[in-house]
Amino acid sequence: MSKPSPARYRTTNWSSYTASLKKRGSLLIRCQATHVCMRERGGVDKEIIWLAPHDGSPGRPAVFSDAAIQFCLTIKVLFKLPLRQTTGMVASLLKLANLNWAVQDYTTLCRR
Repeated sequence: MSKPSPARYRTTNWSSYTASLKKRGSLLIRCQATHVCMRERGGVDKEIIWLAPHDGSPGRPAVFSDAAIQFCLTIKVLFKLPLRQTTGMVASLLKLANLNWAVQDYTTLCRR
């Protein structure tokens, strides 16, 4: 006797699926000590150039700097996260550091 095959579900709402994957990577740490530690030590380097300067080369200019991409990919490697969850974690780190910087899309990280 063979086992019946498990049911397969098709994803039809890709925007909510992607949002849920980003939410998995988000840090929900609301500890007072962590927040104070992030402020005292600086947590995220506020001197980093997050947006890329226009270099004058032909084609569409890059939105995010190489340092910003490197920061996100370092977080990905350190915590062994997929790209979509990495963007959620970077967004929560920037929120903890009180920085209103835009976060790259996972496709931007994948391409660069």
